[in-house]
Order: sequence, then C-alpha cells, then structure tokens
Amino acid sequence: MSSTEFMNSQLTPELAKVRDQIRKYAEEYGLDFFETIFEMVDHEQINSFAALGGFPVRYPHWRFGMEYDQLSKGYTWGLQKIYEMVINTNPSYAYLMKSNNMVDQKTVIAHVYGHVDFFKNNYWFSKTNRKMLDTMANHAVKIRDHMDQYGQDRVETFIDHCLALENLIDPHLPFLNPKRRDAEEAPEKSTEPGRIKSDRQYMDHYINPPEFLAAQRKKLEQQVQKDKKNPPEPKKDVLQFLLENAPLEHWEHDVLTIVRDEAYYFAPQGQTKIMNEGWASYWHSKMMTQKALKDSEVIDFADHHAGTMAMQPGRINPYKVGIELFRDIEDRWNRGKFGKDYEQCDDMVAKAKWDLKLGLGRQKIFEVRRVCNDVTFIDEYLTEEFVDRFKLYTYNFNRRTNQYEIAERDFKKVKEKLLFQLTNMGQPFVYVTDGNFQNKGELLLWHRHQGLDLDGRWSRETMRSLCEIWKRPVNVETEVDGQKKLYNYQNGEFTEKFV
Repeated sequence: MSSTEFMNSQLTPELAKVRDQIRKYAEEYGLDFFETIFEMVDHEQINSFAALGGFPVRYPHWRFGMEYDQLSKGYTWGLQKIYEMVINTNPSYAYLMKSNNMVDQKTVIAHVYGHVDFFKNNYWFSKTNRKMLDTMANHAVKIRDHMDQYGQDRVETFIDHCLALENLIDPHLPFLNPKRRDAEEAPEKSTEPGRIKSDRQYMDHYINPPEFLAAQRKKLEQQVQKDKKNPPEPKKDVLQFLLENAPLEHWEHDVLTIVRDEAYYFAPQGQTKIMNEGWASYWHSKMMTQKALKDSEVIDFADHHAGTMAMQPGRINPYKVGIELFRDIEDRWNRGKFGKDYEQCDDMVAKAKWDLKLGLGRQKIFEVRRVCNDVTFIDEYLTEEFVDRFKLYTYNFNRRTNQYEIAERDFKKVKEKLLFQLTNMGQPFVYVTDGNFQNKGELLLWHRHQGLDLDGRWSRETMRSLCEIWKRPVNVETEVDGQKKLYNYQNGEFTEKFV
C-alpha cells in the first residue's frame, strides 16, 4: 500500500462518530493523549504493518517478509487475528480492521486511547523519538540507496549481523546525565604521587614513609593502565562501542546506527509490556462497561474481553496481570490498605474489611502510570494476597503427564522469578570490557551471571555477528557451575575453556 492510500483510508461516518464519543469519554476520565489518527485497513495490510513493527514504511529486509508470512498463515488458518495496532508517535496512528464488528471497534478505539495516554505520560517513553514515522521512512531511503550502491545481498547480510546484536544496548542510557566536565583547571600535581611537601628535610622520612610512597606509585600506575583500557569501565551499550571503535565502512556505520536508533525506540515497549497493556485494558473496560456499550452489545464484549484476559499455567498474560494489578492498586488506595498500620496488622479479618475511605485510588494509578516500568510496577505493588487470588505460582512442565504442574507457591520466590524474567527485558546482561584483549586487538565481553547460564546457540550466533563487525576474534567471559569460562569465536570456529 502506498503512503497516499495509507493516508486516505478514512473512517466511515458512523465509526467517526463512535470515535469522537469515546474520545470524549476518555477525556472525561482524565486521560491525556496525543492527537490520534485512526486508519481502516484489511487483514493483509495490518499483517504487513505488524511485520514492520507497526510502521507502513521500513527498510527492506527478509526478516519482515518472514514475519508477514507467519502472520498471514496464522490469520488464514484461524490461529490468530490482530484486532488493533497503535504506534508511539505524535500524532499517534492506530489501525482498525475493516472486518471487526462495531463492538470490537469500540473496544479497540477505547484501548488505543489508553495506550496513547501511556505513551505520552509514562516516564520511560519520554526520551523516544515522537517523529519515528518520518525517521523510519528516512531509514528506508538510506538502506535502499546503500543496496543500490553496494549490492542488496551485501547490505542485507550486514543487516543480519546488526539485528543479531540489537538487544545489546543499555535501555537506561537515555536517562543518564552526561558526565560533567570540570571547567576549573586541575590543580598542579606534585612531582611524586602522595608526597607531602616539607621544609624540614630531616622530617621527610617520617612524613613521607617509603612504603606509603611506593604504594601510591603503584596505585597511580594502575590508574594509568585503567585509563588506557578501552572502555575504561564495562560498557553495556555494545552497539555504541562498535560504532566508536569497529573498523566500519561509511555505509556499515550508517546501517548499524539505524539498527541502534530503532532498538532504542522499541526498548520502552519491552520495559512496560505489562503496564502498557494493563493500562489500556483498564480504560477500555471502564469506558465500555460504564458508558459505551448498548444492551445488545454486552455479551459480545464480555466474550471477547474474557478471551483476551484468559490465563494459562506457566505463562504471564500481560493484559490480565496489568489490568488486575491496576485495579488492586486503585482499591487499596481507596480503602487505605497501605502503610505501616496496615502492614503491621495481624488480624486477617480486620485486614479484609479494612476501609479508611480515603478515595485516593484514581490519583494513585495515574501516578503509577507516570513513573513505573514493569520491574518497578511488580516490585512495588505486587502483594501476597494478589498472587494467591490470581494463582500466580511458578510452574514446571511434567513430560510424564504432559501437563504443567505447580512448582512453587511461596510469594517471595514467585515474585523473585517474575522480576528475574522482566529484568533487562529477559535478556542476558552482557558488557564490553576490553577492545584490545591480551593486546591482540580482540574483543572481550563479560556476561554478568545471575543464576542462568548463557544459551549456547545465542552465544554462537551473537559472537559470529560480533566477529563479522569487529573483524577480529571475539571472546565472552561467563560463569558455569561457579567457575569462570571463556568462549572464543574466530575464523568460523567456536571454542570454550575454563579459566
């Protein structure tokens, strides 16, 4: 579909009226969103946009074609259907399926306004590029120019390597303040580190003990070596390190920059999946059940809403967990079920009936929506009562019975595992520690072990792509069974050894 066709896919008069009414409801509830443009699309178009990450135009790559093929087959065989899609831009664009009935269209529009309110007001989206629609189109033009000049296969192969590394970024980097440079001139250093000046030469031995001066010299030498090391400290943004240090051609630098920019754009969505879907679901449920539904539409809405909220053992449904946790927070702050007095109450009956009638719930959930991501959301507001009520236990799959079975009911362990899955968006913590390992120009990375070993296939594919970009051997230091292990990739061969 061309950009002209995309912009001309307008709503029907009936649907435009519904959109305006639901937007009014959303504003009355206090939602604050960017202008939102709804476009009507068929199943082929929405599958195409979904394969491109929600954008109508993106750079050409076989991965997007593969994802489109999977989505199309899923739709054809009745395995899946995309009801809505919305992108984080200003103005925001949302797509509505032409085949949806009116109940679904209402639900989707209300859901979209919840998402756009979240995009606009959540702190973790505050650094994102709100003009990404134009940026994606510019990226597509650049990539196509490079393909015309250097060959499609060559450029596409390099994109493959870059995409294999797109998770090696630091999602918190956009929120860090740049290092402040001291404007004042550094004080003049003494000729010998640690030496104290003295006019009395006979006291020098006591004021400046030789052992102390030797230790200071050694410390200075270590600092000099540290300053020479590149990077001086472990660096989580591996892509940035490669851009600054890898021997890249101009077009390769351009492609890697594009992949890194897009990875940072999508990062907040991975950091807030539970909150974002929970917030949008909370508001579509509120608007539909209290204002937008006709009597004849109640059953259809309940059926589709229940399907979206279904829970399965061993899986986290972000829609269900998110909406119920927002509701729980609202209820607790309305009734005053927080703070020292409530936490220290040992009477379970009294805690169940606890109601100080504070009415702070709505204010609190808007505050939570503004400042949290999934990790802080779960860490701060998940309670033992919530886990028991919704049976958020840990499960293991029993191959003998071919069923999931409860492995752990303890609240602390359940919460710990959930946070573990969400931290760093479920990706391993990998840092660049040395760009000149063993003085051979090799790259050394460090995997910060947190109870889970590196996946062997992931290691090989990632190191292979790193080696193609770095143009020299690549090493990864990790831990296996409490012992340090070094992986090495060079000349197409992967080796490992304990160190």
